[in-house]
Amino acid sequence: MSARGLMSNSGGASLSRAQQVASKIENRLLAERTPVGTSLGRRTDLIEQYKVSPTVMNEVLRILRDRGLVVVKPGPGGGVFVASQPPQIRLGALDLWFSGVGTDPLDLFEARTYLEDLLTPVAADRAGPSDVRDMEWALEEMRGAPDARAYLDANLRLHMAIARGARIPVLAGMYEAIAAILQNTLTKAELLPGHEEMYDRNVEVHAEIVAAIRERDRETLTKLMALHREDLVRAVDPSRSPADAG
Repeated sequence: MSARGLMSNSGGASLSRAQQVASKIENRLLAERTPVGTSLGRRTDLIEQYKVSPTVMNEVLRILRDRGLVVVKPGPGGGVFVASQPPQIRLGALDLWFSGVGTDPLDLFEARTYLEDLLTPVAADRAGPSDVRDMEWALEEMRGAPDARAYLDANLRLHMAIARGARIPVLAGMYEAIAAILQNTLTKAELLPGHEEMYDRNVEVHAEIVAAIRERDRETLTKLMALHREDLVRAVDPSRSPADAG
């Protein structure tokens, strides 16, 4: 298995200075698990701390407000305060954080899971050789993923190949739209400590799902999809896992 570690979808070289500083502040909130309501200081304090101009700091605060992470209060006793923690999802061996999502990421993952439950058995009946090849390529990308984000991207590609193989274009389009939102709003991904066993199990379950589709084995596929659903929990609220959703 390749070495894997922390990964963010923001490559510093391609980001503006304001985006870089906003990411630094967001990562700080994540790392320190800063409680809601905590003061980060006044705007002038942050300008000095991050060595940026007032114009850049205004843009930083706009980005963080748009993400719902801070609130700026004017007047005596005012300043910049933590408004919320970035949404966190636990997916198998991965911890994922999102920002800028109008919909709770957990709700998106729930919708994704239900679409997978619906489309995967149909793919076992309808998928052709080219669909199975696309699934197998994505599976190999999962096996060789160099980091947490690459693993998630490969996972989504695999399930998108399955959705297309079901030959229900409207539902496949819905699945792809959900996957695109998750990919575009992911801000941080990291593997859990001691992730190896869970990671390997997750890859193996997906390999067996692809094999069951290839062999058109609906009975085995039903059992595998039950195992697949068990992987998604929310770190802060396991009771809202799609596996437990009624």
